[in-house]
Amino acid sequence: MRSIVALAMALLAFFAAPVQARQVVYEVITEEEWVETPGQAPVRTSVTTTVRTLSETDAQPAVRVQMPRSERFVAAQSGQLPQIVADYGPFRIVDGKRAALISYTDARTPAHFAAMLRDYPELEVLDLVEVPGTADDGANMQLGRMIRAAGLSTHVPAGGSVRSGGVELFLAGATRQIEDGAQFAVHSWMDRYGRQAKDFAANAPQNRAYVDYYREMGMSEEEARAFYDMTNSVPFSQAKWLDARDMRGWLPGDAAPAAEKEAAPKLAYLDLEAASF
Repeated sequence: MRSIVALAMALLAFFAAPVQARQVVYEVITEEEWVETPGQAPVRTSVTTTVRTLSETDAQPAVRVQMPRSERFVAAQSGQLPQIVADYGPFRIVDGKRAALISYTDARTPAHFAAMLRDYPELEVLDLVEVPGTADDGANMQLGRMIRAAGLSTHVPAGGSVRSGGVELFLAGATRQIEDGAQFAVHSWMDRYGRQAKDFAANAPQNRAYVDYYREMGMSEEEARAFYDMTNSVPFSQAKWLDARDMRGWLPGDAAPAAEKEAAPKLAYLDLEAASF
């Protein structure tokens, strides 16, 4: 038996344009198709997301993205979508200094990111606005390393939603910022044979790849192991939800909301293949 779940929401996305602040309203409709077999857990087979601009001055055709089944995906709960200046796969250019990620990543996304940096070399900030996960964990971690190498900061705005493999991309920021009202979701990965993290020894290559990645992103061995264990505390078929405060607890010192950062004293310093999928 097949069943479809449809979610619709009107979102108010506010981004400061170079000259004047603008407000753009979008409608997001997410349809999930599942296969139900008696005696077995339902299996998600596809997700289709439609994004439609509702404001009269910024009308544009709806964008439909057909998402393949992914072992690192959590369905939408909420989110915001930015004004589109230019797009590179799941990336949207907000202005010359800022880009946004508003969809899942796959094997093509590192190339999209490289093309975006080529055309917009002055980018400084990547807003993770609506990131459901990834269809390719290996490419996703490659993308995270590219984000770190480019020196981009990652930022999750109020109402932003970063789930599953998207969390690895948030961690890739040279600095990381979370606004109150942001949300995150984590769960175990699952490989093509149905095996999950718990099915391998703690230091097996399949698990070690993630711990090593977290260490590259600045965590100690103990922090990386604890964070990884937390993400695997729920199976692939479920999700553990974290709010802004929860996620900041894993990133002491660099993920405070903008208001808190602005209130803090400003000091000047001298510049001295995971097999999961």
